[in-house]
Amino acid sequence: MKVAIIGAGGLGQSIAKGLLKNKIVSSLYLTKRNTKSIIEFNDFSEVILTSDNQEAIYNSDVLLFAVQPRHLESLLKKIQPSLGAHHVLISVITGFSIAKIEAIVGQDTFIIRSMPNTATAVGQSMTCISSNIKGKEKIALAKTIFNSLGLSMEIPEEQLQAATVICASGIAFWMRLIRATTQGAIQLGFEADQAHELAMQTCFGAATLLKESGNHPETEIDRVTTPGGCTIEGLNEMEHQGLSSSLIKGINKSFDKINQIKK
Repeated sequence: MKVAIIGAGGLGQSIAKGLLKNKIVSSLYLTKRNTKSIIEFNDFSEVILTSDNQEAIYNSDVLLFAVQPRHLESLLKKIQPSLGAHHVLISVITGFSIAKIEAIVGQDTFIIRSMPNTATAVGQSMTCISSNIKGKEKIALAKTIFNSLGLSMEIPEEQLQAATVICASGIAFWMRLIRATTQGAIQLGFEADQAHELAMQTCFGAATLLKESGNHPETEIDRVTTPGGCTIEGLNEMEHQGLSSSLIKGINKSFDKINQIKK
């Protein structure tokens, strides 16, 4: 598979690392104005670094756009004459609709919008994808790419904004919960590095339990809460202090903000 990542910033680099780790690309072009900042990728024989988007497009079949939203329209207009019928366009850009992309490159182009998160770098992203009518033919290809970086799910485009909050912003939400658990462990007497490891592994274990068992979270909660015990005491205090409601309110605030950005 010949892939070009147009705009190898933070997310673009995370995707590149995941693709290289899983060895599903025969060539990978990474474009950036200043390629010196991504020179570490020269260690991979299949990677070509360039500041020339046209070169990357000419030598690739799958074009993954990871530029800032304000730059995408002008970029698409510039490269449109270079696009061939074989090109598959995948955008990971928030707030730039399929209809807007089609208006520039045409409805006869394979267009897919996706929303991965930075866990692509370790093969654990949750990526939601949508496409135009033509792009339906390439959904399997997109899933091959993003399943190599974690898991993928096809959803209607109108749900991509919400998916961005849950899956992309959600990484930050979970990091904050792990940090808070770490701080609590330090207060209970653990060294910082011990507290961090305890919090991370416990979080990983909880997610793995749910994923492999298929159980609802409350089922697993019931397994560790005993009548009059310390777990239910802690859970009740967290709920009294608004843990669940704060999370839900935060998610909704992020959703409101992302819709403002879209407008």
